[in-house]
Amino acid sequence: MQYGPLHAARDGGVVVVTIDSPPLQLVDAAFIGGLLELLPALESDPAPRVVVFRSADPDYFLMHGDVEYLLGAAPAHGEPVSEPNIAAATFDRLHHAPFLTIGVLDGIARGGGCEFLSALDLRIGSPRAVIGQPEAAMGILPGAGGTVRWSRLVGRARALELLLTGRDIHAQEALALGWLQALVPRERLDEEAASLAARIAHLPAAGIAAVKQVVDAALGAERGALVAESDALERLMAAGQHRAPMRRFLAAGGQTRAGELTGVTALLDAMLGIERDP
Repeated sequence: MQYGPLHAARDGGVVVVTIDSPPLQLVDAAFIGGLLELLPALESDPAPRVVVFRSADPDYFLMHGDVEYLLGAAPAHGEPVSEPNIAAATFDRLHHAPFLTIGVLDGIARGGGCEFLSALDLRIGSPRAVIGQPEAAMGILPGAGGTVRWSRLVGRARALELLLTGRDIHAQEALALGWLQALVPRERLDEEAASLAARIAHLPAAGIAAVKQVVDAALGAERGALVAESDALERLMAAGQHRAPMRRFLAAGGQTRAGELTGVTALLDAMLGIERDP
């Protein structure tokens, strides 16, 4: 079945969702819309126990949010927010779904792409995996759940360091941090994901849902934190200080395949207005 840029194929209790949104594989309206079409289909079907998300793009799982869209959007009002924004709410809905979710990462996932993967239950990657949250250098913060989930995944100090530097996190470090649960050669990545999914799919659906529910309860409610995150994003956008660094990001080759494949350091320097030696 096709849901916008998402193609879903079910085999027993496992659904494999392939993200295919050329040319840039952005976290944009089409991607969020596809998820909002896919989720009701998954939630209304008692068969799925595990949903695996993978990418059709050889370089990017998901690049990041659409910076050009953010620059062209109507100015934020900065009024208090009472609900998470649509991206945060959609990712959270998937996070709390009764089935287990697995992300398969072979390539790059920054910004919203990293936030989407962080909302999934498990993540496995290849040695090519690269993640990062460069939003602070843009004058905003990770506003689709990333600021909340990184603190839960790796602790306060490490989350602050990663979020405020915006640096790339490569596969071995992501594994050491516990963000990745396994690291396997890229030629075996889909096979390993399928094996893990098939094993968990043998469990009763009610048992999977119950384990997720109790683990989340043990960690404490996160809804309020997501609202606070969306509120902070609204205030930062309303202040307008994101516009200049986002323009510098685009001028330096951000949101192009070639510009982002070389790494995030030059883009971060451009956003921060740091002159690089010739």
